[in-house]
Amino acid sequence: MKKVKKLFFYNIIFFFLCFTCIVFSFFKTAETASILDIKENDFVIGDNNAPITIIEYASLSCIHCANFHHDTLPKLMEEYIKNGKIKIIFRDYPLNYPALIGSMALQCVDRDIRYDYLNALFLLQPKWVSSDLEIVKKEIFKIMQTGGMTKERFNKCLEDKDLEKNILQGIMDVQKEFDITTTPSFLINGNILKGNKSFNNFKKIINELLTKSE
Repeated sequence: MKKVKKLFFYNIIFFFLCFTCIVFSFFKTAETASILDIKENDFVIGDNNAPITIIEYASLSCIHCANFHHDTLPKLMEEYIKNGKIKIIFRDYPLNYPALIGSMALQCVDRDIRYDYLNALFLLQPKWVSSDLEIVKKEIFKIMQTGGMTKERFNKCLEDKDLEKNILQGIMDVQKEFDITTTPSFLINGNILKGNKSFNNFKKIINELLTKSE
């Protein structure tokens, strides 16, 4: 019962942070770019000049997202990414506070090894996804530590309010522009695909887009 109450409390905090970002976003007067635009801080796998862009919105605590990364993504890598036909942009969409902590830690990992740690967080979900935030931090740090991240660097990353705000703002932006509210969700050259679809689903869409681009 205590764990349930803890989880409820932390999720209340998480959704309060999201609400704050919504209010902030509502009062922004400057024109914002489309989320389809590639940003400087985007984590991209593949050739930047690939004709097809897949933007994935995922929560690190989401089992369906983990299944996509374990079962479908390796096939996409082999058949389409390695030959320059598609590129994938990974964007955070944390659904709860533990996932937000994971996203923040991952943002502080060097890009040349970030993909490995992204996969490790999905693979080790049962270890770190917990209602106890001390367990969450402890287990995520164990994963990050294998890549050379120090405890000081880890703590500094989790205390970075600008990083936290940018991640939550990304959720608000994609909700506003494409009404994405579930994970995983994908934007394939601007077309929405929701849920953990099979490789064959992706293959059909990708091949149709490639045919049109010829």
